[in-house]
Amino acid sequence: MASRISRRTILSAGVGAAGLSLPGVAAYAADRAPTRVRFTLNAQVLDGGEQVTSITLGTARLGPIDPACLTTATFGVHAKGTRPFATAPDGGVVTDYDLDRTVTAVRLDRNGNIVLELSHGEGQIGGSTLSYLPAEGRNVMLDLVYTLTQHTPIVLRDHRSVVIDTFVQNPRLSDPEVDAFSSHISGSGMKYRLYSPTESHFSRHRKRPLIVWLHGGGEGASLPNNYYDNETPLRANRGALGFATPQAQRIFDGAYVVAPQSTSYWMEDGPRFAPLIHEIVNDVARKNRIDRARIYVAGCSNGGYMSMKMTTVYPTLFAAAVPICGIVAPFPSGDTPLIPDSELARISTPSWLVTSADDPVVDAQANTVHAHDVIPGSLMTLYDHVIWNGRQFNGHFSWIYVARNDPSIDGTHVWQWMAAQRRH
Repeated sequence: MASRISRRTILSAGVGAAGLSLPGVAAYAADRAPTRVRFTLNAQVLDGGEQVTSITLGTARLGPIDPACLTTATFGVHAKGTRPFATAPDGGVVTDYDLDRTVTAVRLDRNGNIVLELSHGEGQIGGSTLSYLPAEGRNVMLDLVYTLTQHTPIVLRDHRSVVIDTFVQNPRLSDPEVDAFSSHISGSGMKYRLYSPTESHFSRHRKRPLIVWLHGGGEGASLPNNYYDNETPLRANRGALGFATPQAQRIFDGAYVVAPQSTSYWMEDGPRFAPLIHEIVNDVARKNRIDRARIYVAGCSNGGYMSMKMTTVYPTLFAAAVPICGIVAPFPSGDTPLIPDSELARISTPSWLVTSADDPVVDAQANTVHAHDVIPGSLMTLYDHVIWNGRQFNGHFSWIYVARNDPSIDGTHVWQWMAAQRRH
């Protein structure tokens, strides 16, 4: 059996005949030393998930490059995204895409490295770093193999020409928003990511708030395959990242953001997961200067359920809760509610519920609207559809609105409302 190449393995791909067969390149290649360049995949989390948006070639060491020689045709880019374990009915490994990426622009960064901007956008095939497994209801990180081909020589400012023989892919993606979250494992073995506010956001002597983000069902571990990555909760959507943006950090006056990752999915056993989340909250609060009167919880779908469940199990822990398209009714079928009315009626944590009326996964009326009717003093934003930047998303994706601080009531937006809450 052939061994699987991991995305974390350093991959080499020579320019090969495709680059050296062109007349200008071949003539130059006859009398020179081989040139080897490493490249990095740059990614960005869009509302619909993370995509590779550009590539940085480590060309600064070659010398000052004349930008006039760079065009969108200078390099070709081929991308292959393969699932990290077998998911095909025949036991084979599935390749989600194997295609050429379109280079839309070429530029030099401040260090003199070449940056290839790639065509990307919501729903565009070939850019995603994730694969959704419908049978398991999980996202997994794809093993990404990019092959670069040079079609024309690079011209330096001293008029020398350069042809790259070998391109070497760096093993890690570069995504500054994701990379700002450090990786941890609790004493009980639950993984989590933590964003720590920078000094520029606050006075170092003041205690800071803590925001707990609970992911949806698609971002937990994959049970049959023992896949547990501590990455998908940040890469699948902007739920946690939204609270780490400069805008949110200004509103919360510099907040820590913690994103635990379920070992399966929260709805599997909320009462069992609740103390494991609580352990992480306590660990973060103990190791950092956290204001325990300003701990907030928000979550989407499975995490919307879990955020409400946490407020029933720990009624004095949180200053506010924002459950998004959460589930309280029997799901997917059965007679026992996930959170019975008797528990909802006892929630004392200030709660702002968010959903979309056209949610095809979680019935808005039976869950969010019902919970709002039962939770004392709760607020609710009920959208008709999920539309952002002119694009209509699946109605289940109402977390997009919270990640953008869009929900508002009487002129007060949800982040400002959260930041104003204090536990007494």
